[in-house]
Amino acid sequence: MRRDSGQGDVTVPEPIRGSTVLVTGGAGFVGSHLAAALADACTVRVVDDLSAGDRASVPSGVTFVEGDLRETSVVVPAVDGVDYVFHQAGLVSVPESVERPIESHERNVDATLAVLEAAREQDARVVVASSAAVYGSPSSVPIDETEPAAPTSPYGVDKLAADQYTRLYHDRYGVETVALRYFNVYGPGQRSGVVNAFLERVRAGEPLTVEGDGEQTRDFVHVDDVVRANLAAATTDAVGRAYNVGTGQQTRIDDLAALIREIVGADVEIRHLDARPGDIERSCADISRARELLGFSPAVTLEAGLTELLEPGPVRQ
Repeated sequence: MRRDSGQGDVTVPEPIRGSTVLVTGGAGFVGSHLAAALADACTVRVVDDLSAGDRASVPSGVTFVEGDLRETSVVVPAVDGVDYVFHQAGLVSVPESVERPIESHERNVDATLAVLEAAREQDARVVVASSAAVYGSPSSVPIDETEPAAPTSPYGVDKLAADQYTRLYHDRYGVETVALRYFNVYGPGQRSGVVNAFLERVRAGEPLTVEGDGEQTRDFVHVDDVVRANLAAATTDAVGRAYNVGTGQQTRIDDLAALIREIVGADVEIRHLDARPGDIERSCADISRARELLGFSPAVTLEAGLTELLEPGPVRQ
């Protein structure tokens, strides 16, 4: 069951209620939160190959199909009869994309193209999870959607291709599509990322290790706000566009570590390691377009989101 953030429940817009919805990657982090938010208001299907997701994360009352979206025998029946597709599936690890670029391309680009083509046949709206990785190392922050795309990893290149296919399917074929460029998503149920790494260490009473000098910044956006952005994208008239999904606030990694330590009240050391090669120094979203055209406004502050995660006991049940 998805826990609420304390910032108010995620409300499903009236136009979506009663519809049939597909969430790809719905056993994963963001996908399972989306499926949970939609489960009581819609007929929800989830497709996931469980390569990274957990079957136990799929909420009750949802139809679950284990399968690979690159296979026609999986994607066509999954999309059949649906009104909306929230495409969250893919390989989301930059290091894994560097190690296995062909697999990353297949799972992030080929699968997205298959979903878009199946949705074209069904006249379904598609909201696709893109990424801030499409920007690479930005020339300045905050980053708006006109920032030149210069990805620095196979993952970033793949997300850029999927992002462009998403918009092309609107421009060329008339499919209602939206690409959402997620910044640093965190929240209950996450298994990777710096917030999760710090969380595990502080709970174990171990030092918090920071790669680099800790001056690098990120825009941390709570998963509940990402769900809200997806629901807004499903109902906007401003389709065929890409939107940043973040908070517009940049946080130094050293400050993140200090805040987690303060919330827990743990006297653990913050240690600095060598910087990762090619690590981006600064990242922060300009969310003006999402505010104006999606009506999106983040509701969960970093302190509130971290406090929820750092409560004693499991963050997900």
